[in-house]
Amino acid sequence: MATYDNFFDQLGLRGWCGDDQGGGLSSMADLMGQAGGDTDTTLWDTPFPSLDALHDSCDAIPQSRDLTQGLEQGFLAIKDSLKVVVDPLTQPLSWALENALWIMQAVPWFVMIPLLMAITFAVGRSLKLVGLVALVFGFLAFIDFYEHTMQTLAIIFVCAFICVLLGVPIGIAMSRSDRVQRTMIPILDMLQTLPPFVYLIPLIFLFSVTEPKLYGIAIILYAIVPVVRLTDLGIRLVDKDVIEAADAFGMTNRQKLYKVQIPLALPNIMAGVNQTIMMSLAMVVIASLVSAPGLGVLVLRGIRSLELGVGLLSGLGIVLLAIILDRVTKAALARINAAQK
Repeated sequence: MATYDNFFDQLGLRGWCGDDQGGGLSSMADLMGQAGGDTDTTLWDTPFPSLDALHDSCDAIPQSRDLTQGLEQGFLAIKDSLKVVVDPLTQPLSWALENALWIMQAVPWFVMIPLLMAITFAVGRSLKLVGLVALVFGFLAFIDFYEHTMQTLAIIFVCAFICVLLGVPIGIAMSRSDRVQRTMIPILDMLQTLPPFVYLIPLIFLFSVTEPKLYGIAIILYAIVPVVRLTDLGIRLVDKDVIEAADAFGMTNRQKLYKVQIPLALPNIMAGVNQTIMMSLAMVVIASLVSAPGLGVLVLRGIRSLELGVGLLSGLGIVLLAIILDRVTKAALARINAAQK
């Protein structure tokens, strides 16, 4: 006898369950009961009324596996229609990633490394930072990780740029409308707390593993949250007195946004960009599971083949790359803060 047989009997639902004799035998306790064994269940041992426990007493109630299979079948049923809409919209992402990967690998090292050093100096105005960039890329090239490093850098550049391109307008819209903010916050909370591997599951069904947009979309969804939140926060934190002064000068909403709010919120926005870049780098490593090139491939190789040296050195390369990106964005943020004082 299943645990909840009496519950359905007392409610008169036995006929609806489709089994006049109660649920079928689905546990060792039931088998022991028929054999004359002791099947008395104390209150302490009563199982939670889950789908499986209720199914034991009523066949009309689906099992938990029916729920998961239903979700899968429902997704597969709309997959083709969804792909017709999503595929053309995301194709430019594949082109951008493919071109960025080609450029970063086609340009020789004696051009690329000085170019990165020049960009670093233009952003941070720090010779120490430029020296750090030269040292790190020189070290990674010395241990033959240069190509993988450039691949990782190309993916981060493209995905972080798209995150900023999409995230800043969304953050601005949230700051200008409480309704938009209330709508977006649950979505952002979900994106921020969803385990990184879960992003890959529906995308694997939608796109081929060979398509760059598969890992590109996962990286963007994972990394876009900080720039959206901090853009919204930065604009909302702009001093109300400054806004009132702008209104007194007769500024339109567009003029206030571009000439007052965004410049004053720029430190917060840049902090969001910094966090977005860091999260992009973290997701690039995980995305190596679905053919994303770069240093993550070497980490995966170290795990699969138990190559300790490869795994440790590639992990060190990711750490060094993260340090460079963090220092460069923080140097840019420091320059912005200094210019506003």
